[in-house]
Amino acid sequence: MATVDEPNRRWLDGESLPSIDRFRWLLGLVVPAILVVVWHVLVTVGVFAPHQLPEPLAVAGTLYGMAASGELWGHVSITVRRVALGVLLGVIVGIVFGTATGLFGLVSDLFDPLLQSMKNIPSLAWVPLFLLWFGIGEGSKVALIALGAFFPVYLSLSTGIRDVDDELLEVVEVYDVGRLEALRRVVFPAALPSLLVGIRGGVGLAWMFVVAAELIAASQGIGFLLSDGRVLSRPDIIIGSILLFAFLGNLSDLGVKAIQRRVVYWR
Repeated sequence: MATVDEPNRRWLDGESLPSIDRFRWLLGLVVPAILVVVWHVLVTVGVFAPHQLPEPLAVAGTLYGMAASGELWGHVSITVRRVALGVLLGVIVGIVFGTATGLFGLVSDLFDPLLQSMKNIPSLAWVPLFLLWFGIGEGSKVALIALGAFFPVYLSLSTGIRDVDDELLEVVEVYDVGRLEALRRVVFPAALPSLLVGIRGGVGLAWMFVVAAELIAASQGIGFLLSDGRVLSRPDIIIGSILLFAFLGNLSDLGVKAIQRRVVYWR
């Protein structure tokens, strides 16, 4: 009777096959791929005229041409720099206000109603005021992006600190470790997942606010490229700019998620 050697036996048992979970991320590409095919078909059969919606390959060709000439990298780099600076500033200020309102009820009573109202103001409404305050330079753009990143960080951290488990606080009181030590060992670690959720939301809003900043007062950046496409009646540039925003926004979100998984690995 023939016997099955060890490698074949493991293959038959499925032990040497790669886990299907390793390829689950590919599922996220299925719907975009289908949309691109539908997009191509709609343009090809004439549902949309090329001056309204160019073919996917035309958009890809435009982006490639701009990348080859170096023009695209200048726009991308300055937008990424603005978002990075704005997120950094917004996160720092959000941590300060979130910590203060989370720890002290009086500070929360003073500031929270105002901040809750301000978070509902559309990004475009801030643009004229920021132009008056900071001019048309980089300051107004970074400040506007920082404002967008601020609110999710502030709200998440403030809520996270207020929602720290009472049992943990009782343990701290029993051991009488002091207020600062309690904050360092218990309160901030317990609120860390909320802070990271807020940062993730802040990064997402920063990409929305940078569009408002660059559409109105910029001579470089992806938002300016978007506006330039409208002026030139170039839908390929407009759609290419939108796709760049989507790609970069998703890339930054994946980066924050990776940090989130590493830092709060117990969740």
